[in-house]
Formats: sequence, C-alpha cells, structure tokens
Amino acid sequence: MNAGQLLFIIIAAALGGAAVGYLFRKQMAEKKIRSAEEAVKIILDEGEKQAQALKREKLVEAKEEAYRMRKDLEQESRERRAEIQRQERRLQQKEEALDKKLLQMEKKDEEVRDKEERLAVSQEEAELLIKQQLSELERISGLTTEQAKETVLSRVRDEVKHEMGLMIKELESEAKEEAEKRARHIITYAIQRFAADHASESTVSVVSLPNDEMKGRIIGREGRNIRTLETLTGIDLIIDDTPEAVILSGFDPIRREVARIALEKLVADGRIHPARIEEMVEKARQEVDIRIREEGEQAVFAVGVHGVHPEIVKLLGRLCFRTSYGQNVLRHSIEVAYLAGAMAAELGLDIQFAKRAGLLHDIGKAVDHEVEGSHVAIGGDLARKYRETREIVNAIAAHHGDEEFLTLEAVLIQAADAVSAARPGARRETLDAYIKRLQKLEKVADTHEGVDKAYAIQAGREIRIMVKPDKVGDVASIQLARDIVKKIEQELEYPGQIKVTVIRETRAVDYAK
Repeated sequence: MNAGQLLFIIIAAALGGAAVGYLFRKQMAEKKIRSAEEAVKIILDEGEKQAQALKREKLVEAKEEAYRMRKDLEQESRERRAEIQRQERRLQQKEEALDKKLLQMEKKDEEVRDKEERLAVSQEEAELLIKQQLSELERISGLTTEQAKETVLSRVRDEVKHEMGLMIKELESEAKEEAEKRARHIITYAIQRFAADHASESTVSVVSLPNDEMKGRIIGREGRNIRTLETLTGIDLIIDDTPEAVILSGFDPIRREVARIALEKLVADGRIHPARIEEMVEKARQEVDIRIREEGEQAVFAVGVHGVHPEIVKLLGRLCFRTSYGQNVLRHSIEVAYLAGAMAAELGLDIQFAKRAGLLHDIGKAVDHEVEGSHVAIGGDLARKYRETREIVNAIAAHHGDEEFLTLEAVLIQAADAVSAARPGARRETLDAYIKRLQKLEKVADTHEGVDKAYAIQAGREIRIMVKPDKVGDVASIQLARDIVKKIEQELEYPGQIKVTVIRETRAVDYAK
C-alpha cells in the first residue's frame, strides 16, 4: 500500500468519524430540547395553577375588605344620622325657647309701654305740682327761683370752700408729718453712718524755728532770701516779734503749702541762699503735686467710685487745700458722697451714681479762682470735658438750683450738700452776715398784709409769724404760709430748708370791777 492510499484511508476515516460524531451530537441536542420543552411545559402548568390559587385568594381578600368597608360606612352613616337627629332636637328645643322668650318680651314691652304712659302722666302731674309749689314759695319768700338758686349756691359755695380749706389743711398736715418723719429717718440714718470732723482753716500758716537767730538767716543779706522765697511762692512771710515762729500769709492754700514745706526744708538744712531756695521750692512743689494726686486717689478709693479721669482725680486732690467758710472742700465732697449714697440706698435709687455725683459736685472750686464763672458752671464744664455722663453733669450743675433736675439722684445731691454744709460746726459765719440773714427773713414775712409780728428762730431754720385774727382767718392763714414760703424761695439764699409757722390766736380780755 503506498502513501497516497494511506492518506486517503486516513481522510476517509476522519470524515466518517466526524459524520458519526455529528449524528450523535444531533441526537443528544434533540433529546435535551425535548427535555427542556417538557420542563417548560411543567413549569407553565405549575405557574398557571399558582396564579389561579393567588387570584382566588386575592378575590377572597377583596371581598372581605369590601365587606368591612361597607360595614364601617354603614356604622358611620348610622352615627351621623343619630347626630343629625340630636341637632335637630336641640334646634327644635331652642326654637321653642325663643318662642317663649319672644312671648315674654312682648308681654314686657306691653308692660313697659303701660308704665311709660303712667310715668308720663305722673311726670306731668309732678311738674304741675312743682310749678304750683315754686309759685307758692316765690310768693311766700318774695324771691324768684333764680334768686333763690343763687342764694343757696352761694351758701353751698362758701361751705365747700371752708370744708376744702379744712381738708387741705388736714391733708397737708398729715403729708408733711409723714414726709418729715420719713425724711428725718433717711437723713438721720445717712448722717449716723458717716460723721466727719472738719477743722476750720485760715489763710495763714505758721512755721516753727529752732531759735530766733534763724529769722535773720531767712531774711538774708539786705532781704534777698526772703524776697526770693516770696517771689518764687507768691506768699508773704511775716517775721515779727513772735518767738521762734514765722507766719506765712496768702489766699492760695497750695502756694502756702509749697512755701511752708520749702521753708521747713531750708530751716532743717541750714543752708539758706537764693539758689538753695529755688531748689527747695521746686522739691516742695513736686511733693505737693504728689500729695494732691494721692489725696484725690484716696478720696476716689474711699468713696468707692471707679473709672474717674486722672485729671479729675488731680482736681479732687486740689480740693484738699481749698476751704469754703472754713470747711475743707474735699472732706465736704466725701461727706456729701456718703450722705447721698446712704439716702439713695434708703430710697432704692442708684447708689454708685449718687456717690459719684456727690464726690464731684464741687469740682469747680478747684479752679474757680483761675477761671471765670461760678463753681457750679465750671464744675459742669469740667465734667462734660472729661466725658462724665449727662446725668452727672446735670447733678453738678443743678445742686444749687441753677438747672432743672433730670434725676432723683440729683435732688439727693442738693439735699446732701445742704446737710453737710448746714449742720452745726460745718461752716463759719460772721455775726453780721448771720444777723442780716435773720433780718431779711423777718422782713419778707412783715411785708404781707395781716402779719402782726414775725420772729426768726433756730438760727434762721424756722420763722414764726403772728397774724391779726380779725384780718386773717384759719383758712387764709394756710394760703399766707404758702405765699411767704414762695417769697422766701424767690428772694433769699439759704442752706437746707426754712420752716414757716403761721399762728392765729384770738384772745378775749375783760376786767372784773
């Protein structure tokens, strides 16, 4: 067998194997297809059975839900019908009640009309009777109706005026007693919480010397030392026969203090010549400036006021060397702050505001000898300049009555200032000024008509006025007291308050013979 035949046999065998394989695979595929078709048919049959069962189940559920809903609707319908029936019964009852009320109202209207008719008849009869009585009264009294009315009204008017006067007097008395009691309590409480000693200061200072020989050294050759000291300080040195003492005289207390300290240093050092005097005066000025600042800081700290401008603190310190009627102004300002704070606490007002305004109320006196104007106006300008509040500025400017009060605390500042200045021993007052003030007070009262005598008592704190009883009645005496009070307030200047007492007395005198 050659190679060609072998190759042919191999190809024929391969084709035969391929044909056999193809037939075998075809039979197997057809068999799988028939199996798949049978499985699909089985699945479809089972699905159709399940769908039929699910459909029957859903139909049953739908029928049950429909039955339940129909039952609920029937129940709701029955309840609504019952509610409508109840409302219809209530409406029917209300209509019946309204019908009854309408019948009653108609009966009442008829009764009212009958009463109105009877009242009209009675009124006509009464008017006729009144006219007859008036005519009879006019005939008997000889007065017309208008004249009789005027007479009665005049009497009633007089009686009402008298009663009003008595009522006003009684109410004013009660109000004054209560107000005075309350004011005394508040002021006494404030004063007892703060009691300060005031030393009366003068315009001179005395420097003690170790011996009288020191006087010649202070004067210096041809008086050059004393002239230098007087020129640098602006203070007069009085060297007389007073043993071991030199008197410093000057109206500026700060300059006088600088001169005193400088002279004491010179005396202690022993070297007294113009150059040394200049050095000591400068050191004394620095010491006084430090003391001024410290005094101001101590005052602010003692009162408990915070946030004060440093320049105002310095001005407060300057008040330590300022006196008013012998009263130290810084001590007076601290006292006013304490009094105002205590009274504010009693009245439920702003304590810090009252203390701050009280401490600063006389700040203008620190520079009033350097700036034109009253210390009140200067103080207000300084407070405004150093960013104090509008209320503080008003309290400073109004504490002597130059402006209207914006706050109740400002009124307390005026009262505390009067208490501090007017209490016994606080200030010096010359005898002539005291007598003139009392004479002016009595003169104000004497100018009123009906005044018999007037007496100023209690150091001018009270004036008692005797009136002529035939010219001034009890009610008129009340008005007289008011008029005198107004005139005193307009014409006089005084610390605190003045009590005006009008006394009316009737005396009957006879003699047994």
